[in-house]
Amino acid sequence: MSIQIHDLCKFYEVHRTEPGLIGSLRAFVKRRYETIKAVDTISFSIEDGEMVGFLGPNGAGKTTTLKVLSGLLYPTSGEVKVQGYVPFQRRNEFLKQITLVMGQKQQLLWDLPAQETFDVNRVIYEVPADEYRRTLNELTELLELGELLKKQVRKLSLGERMKCELAAALLHRPKVLFLDEPTIGLDVTMQARVRKFVAEYNRRYGATVLLTSHYMADVTALCKRIIVINRGRLLYDGNLQKLIEQVAPHKNIHVTLSEPVSAEELGRYGELQKLEGLEAVLRVERGETTRTGARMLADLPVADVNIAEPPIEEIIGEVFAGPVATSS
Repeated sequence: MSIQIHDLCKFYEVHRTEPGLIGSLRAFVKRRYETIKAVDTISFSIEDGEMVGFLGPNGAGKTTTLKVLSGLLYPTSGEVKVQGYVPFQRRNEFLKQITLVMGQKQQLLWDLPAQETFDVNRVIYEVPADEYRRTLNELTELLELGELLKKQVRKLSLGERMKCELAAALLHRPKVLFLDEPTIGLDVTMQARVRKFVAEYNRRYGATVLLTSHYMADVTALCKRIIVINRGRLLYDGNLQKLIEQVAPHKNIHVTLSEPVSAEELGRYGELQKLEGLEAVLRVERGETTRTGARMLADLPVADVNIAEPPIEEIIGEVFAGPVATSS
């Protein structure tokens, strides 16, 4: 088992001050504290080589959990093990097996070429020179780094910098990747390249990946399993497709018409979601979509029809809004 979490809690005591002079004076005499439950009694495990999406809104506790798993934070209570090690003990053997990539943070030396940071990391992680060269060559090929290694980091674009950040984080060939918004701020093309790289790294080295992202395309492209948390509590842990079927017992039929059809007429086939010119979207019960699509083809002037799952963003929004079984 690569990652094991049992009843993990991480609480903070936060000082609260009332506004204005009176509030400041009261705080000076007697401080008021509030307990913030960033992570509240969550449990899950992840197998070796598994890629899992870790989802939740801002403030849900995702980054706090990743920091506990990587040993940056000490848990308030609960048991945590990664590759058999207790993270907060920060043993060298443990640190050599993990990496934490945060899309909004950087480890590259700003005024020096990325190659300089790579050389520093080689020494820190005690990577043998031959192994370092082989790994760097592989990463350079996979990420198409080329001449980027010789450019000052501050002269790199955001996408180029993120590719170098990934390479720097993986030079020691970690077995566990904690990826916190690795594609944030990147354009669509660069997001796709990063996803392709993560999938290929997982395939080559059998690495375990725990991924947080607000871009659902990252999750759907890489992860069959997702873990959803909100306000520090676990809401769902299971197969992504089963969650879709559980939360959304319907599919969407997208229709392109060859001539106009009234909303009333289209409403006979399902719940009309959108009608703009000759384009229409209907919501239909999951088990009726094939039959309904065939009826529409027979009865209406249909130029094209497509049956699709509802957007994953809509599904996750439903999970946040209401109770969902914690596993499936």
